[in-house]
Amino acid sequence: MEPNSSGGFRPFSAARVQPRSQRPLPPSARMKERQSSKIRELAEAVKAAGFVTLDEQAQALGLSRSTAWTIRKASHKASGLSASIINRMLAAPDLPPLARSKILEYIEEKAAGLNGGSRSQRRKFAARLSIQELPVYRNTIPTVPEHNGITRANREGSWIR
Repeated sequence: MEPNSSGGFRPFSAARVQPRSQRPLPPSARMKERQSSKIRELAEAVKAAGFVTLDEQAQALGLSRSTAWTIRKASHKASGLSASIINRMLAAPDLPPLARSKILEYIEEKAAGLNGGSRSQRRKFAARLSIQELPVYRNTIPTVPEHNGITRANREGSWIR
């Protein structure tokens, strides 16, 4: 500690430490936030279609109340929505069109690796989906040179072919 002009001591601070609220999020936290945001958009799309109560939302999504609640609160596990949950939602006869498009966007992003996950995890996820062909995610322009046929997409830490 160094003495200050008033005769007392003040802590020596060569490096300033930012408060937690001002620090940038690590890449994994940004991926998780992106995923949670997309799940919240899905819940909002169902609500905007006129399904206000939890029972109505569960019916529209073709899910149980507890799973619909988890989607409504966007508090899913770190891995996000599973392929089986997505298959059940896409098979629901009352699924609103906007909610269907949000699900397809979620699938595109997850399959492209924007929510994290290894290549094998993403491949297994895509294989478990009941849709015939995955749409290509529109923002997968390589940002670094290709290395052995593999490119890194969007600086988000995921590898795609």
